[in-house]
Amino acid sequence: MTAILTNPLRVGLRQERVIPPQCLVIFGASGDLTHRKLVPALFELHRQRRLPSEFAVLGCARRPWSDDDFRQRMGEALAAEIAEHPTAWEHFSQGLFYEPVDLQQSDHLVRLAGRLDALDRLRATRGNRTFYLSVSPEFYGSGCRALAGAGLLADPERSRVVIEKPFGRDYGSAQALNKVVQACAKESQVFRIDHYLGKETVQNILVLRFANTIFEPLWNRNYISSIQITAAETVGVEERAGYYETAGALRDMVQNHLTQILALTAMEPPGRFDPEAIRNEKAKVLQAAHLANEEEAWKCCVRGQYSAGGTKEHPLPGYRGEPGVNPNSTTETYVAMKLFINNWRWQGVPFYLRTGKRLPKRLSEVVLTFREAPVHLFDAAGGAPTANQLILRIQPDEGAEIKFEVKAPGSGMRSRPVDMGFSYDESFGEPSDEGYVRLLADAMLGDTTLFTRSDEVEAAWRLYTPLLKLIEDSPWQIPVHPYEARTWGPGASDNLLAEDGLIWRRP
Repeated sequence: MTAILTNPLRVGLRQERVIPPQCLVIFGASGDLTHRKLVPALFELHRQRRLPSEFAVLGCARRPWSDDDFRQRMGEALAAEIAEHPTAWEHFSQGLFYEPVDLQQSDHLVRLAGRLDALDRLRATRGNRTFYLSVSPEFYGSGCRALAGAGLLADPERSRVVIEKPFGRDYGSAQALNKVVQACAKESQVFRIDHYLGKETVQNILVLRFANTIFEPLWNRNYISSIQITAAETVGVEERAGYYETAGALRDMVQNHLTQILALTAMEPPGRFDPEAIRNEKAKVLQAAHLANEEEAWKCCVRGQYSAGGTKEHPLPGYRGEPGVNPNSTTETYVAMKLFINNWRWQGVPFYLRTGKRLPKRLSEVVLTFREAPVHLFDAAGGAPTANQLILRIQPDEGAEIKFEVKAPGSGMRSRPVDMGFSYDESFGEPSDEGYVRLLADAMLGDTTLFTRSDEVEAAWRLYTPLLKLIEDSPWQIPVHPYEARTWGPGASDNLLAEDGLIWRRP
């Protein structure tokens, strides 16, 4: 019954947000992100009937492909989906086009402008254009300059630019890049994307807090003792060694994904539900956040790097044994840290952030641990009563659960912990959309709610500046601890919580 009632509602909501006539221009269209994420997300939007018939995708890269080459390669990447929906692909692929473009060549931009005008006439896209920079981060600034120089960002109502992460490498570079981008386009035209914010369960943090009176009154220092935010991966560095060696877990995951979840978890209720009100509150949280010990940053952060592990049947190499990795690399694949937020709501409540590769389980979650009852009236079946917890499961098995004490069966008055859970799949009868589906749609709709504003980016980088400086200037003070692949990280990360009498949750 739940699925029957829910599906028409979801379809109705999607129909209300149909994207206007538009041309999406993807720079870096020959790259991995385009065929793995972007085009599949667009095809999903097409199958949901959220793309108008007046729509086009123009792939751009240096390779001398034709329109047919681009369609064929995207078709190969989507072979499984096309087999299930051949008619939908036939219609969708008619809107795929390709233009060889080097953003550093001014004559290429002139040719691009001409091709866009031709597509406006052919597909009736009315001059609405979203430019997606799926290129190396070093070209974000020059790419925006090139588009602005060609006049392609001149109309703030009909042109937008989407910029992938990482947006800068530190506070200074993020500031400099923001200045370049804002000189080329208005802030309302700029969409700094973080695919984590496209996940239903990340957005559900806002609904859970601000649509339920049973949670929001407890969502503060008076009732919550600590918060853990975890993003664990079972995979290693795979084919990303070139990027990962220069980034590491701190820049790759903590500064963006985990920090955005932190902001949504800790922000104040906005006065209204609109993009700027929400982003204002997120920015305030990040500006109030700080490392637990800024003067001695090494005391509130642990770095790790996975070593060889696995089983005899399925051995796993260590990070230094991965293709393209420096055999003497000191790049961290694991980070755990402790933060505080200096405001009335959260003063004194520790926030623990943790992320790593080659961990035992793939998961992302937020764990809010509540303060213990002031007096323990009942004996607990397993010793001391377990603290109540609210666990927000972001991925996989999206949903939430509450841990609380109940009476254990028997004649005595003993308590035991139980779980009460909610699952998205079970409740709504269908899986959630992949993050890029929501974010691409929002970008083309001009909805900035789930995108990062310039001051948010700078505040996030400023938060981690003491650590980045320490790693660069005095790496011996914050060493990289080895941990065996498929374990929960180095022992030093357990000590980080043990100092406060706590332990990491290990599902």
